[in-house]
Amino acid sequence: MTNIVLNVGVLAGLTAVSWPVLRRLRGWPLLWATVHLCVLTAVFDTLMIGAGLYVFDPDKILGVHVWGAPLEDFAYAIAAAVFVPVLWTVLGRSRRTSSRPDGSATVGAPPAER
Repeated sequence: MTNIVLNVGVLAGLTAVSWPVLRRLRGWPLLWATVHLCVLTAVFDTLMIGAGLYVFDPDKILGVHVWGAPLEDFAYAIAAAVFVPVLWTVLGRSRRTSSRPDGSATVGAPPAER
């Protein structure tokens, strides 16, 4: 199996599982974060590959490179930019650790007192 097949499968699976949350999130911040992470990936992966820190098996990649970084390597940046906000939303602040409007914390308070 090539890296692109694995990447597409993982991204498709994550998208399917998180679709209800993704629909509620604003698109521009996700796109903006994705673009920035992809630019950082292109720059730093190119530097690390050029320094010989790691290599890719030519049989496992498409051979398409962006500034020296293989196309498949950008799937990790896309996954981080899109699915970390999904996790942040799902795991969000719990009611136990939220603050009351008067500034007092509700940690450890019984549900009836909240």
